[in-house]
Amino acid sequence: MTAFRPKAKPFALLCFITSLAACNAGGFSASKDTPFAPGVDYAGASESGLLVGHRLVDAGEYELAIKAYSRAAIGTGLTADIYAGIGSANLGLGRLGQAEENLRDALETDDTQPETWNNLGVVLMEQGETAEAAQIFRRAYALDDGESDAIRDNLRLALAKLENSAYNADQREEEFKLVRRGSNDYLLRKTP
Repeated sequence: MTAFRPKAKPFALLCFITSLAACNAGGFSASKDTPFAPGVDYAGASESGLLVGHRLVDAGEYELAIKAYSRAAIGTGLTADIYAGIGSANLGLGRLGQAEENLRDALETDDTQPETWNNLGVVLMEQGETAEAAQIFRRAYALDDGESDAIRDNLRLALAKLENSAYNADQREEEFKLVRRGSNDYLLRKTP
């Protein structure tokens, strides 16, 4: 029996430490400052699909944003905000034709939003339709009462490009800005 005793002491020590760990303030429950994500609160309120879509566009996740906008449309129908959001996401993906169609649909639903007019102007500038884009930017600027710097800058750039028929895009690289309602701007940049 003397050979069995040395193994019994570490086992007894391990049992003692384990029982002391269960006596702390938290017991065996999970710590509040865990690195893992919390579980789902099924009783809590869900975020608006429109808000989720806007956040995904801000993060550059355009495909996921389109899915979020589509889920939002199930509950509210296709509103001007949803059309405009999908159009902005399509523009971020480089789908200019789809973006133009979505933004025009948004304007058919509600033509009082300067942000939607501005974003349509950006799409038209990207497609090389400078004259129509300048008119669209004028409309956006008038609806906005000149309060948005991004819309004013877009109008200025479109008019400069329209006046200078020998405009060389390589010589002068300008950025057109997408705008949405709220505090964030979408920035559209030329890709090399």
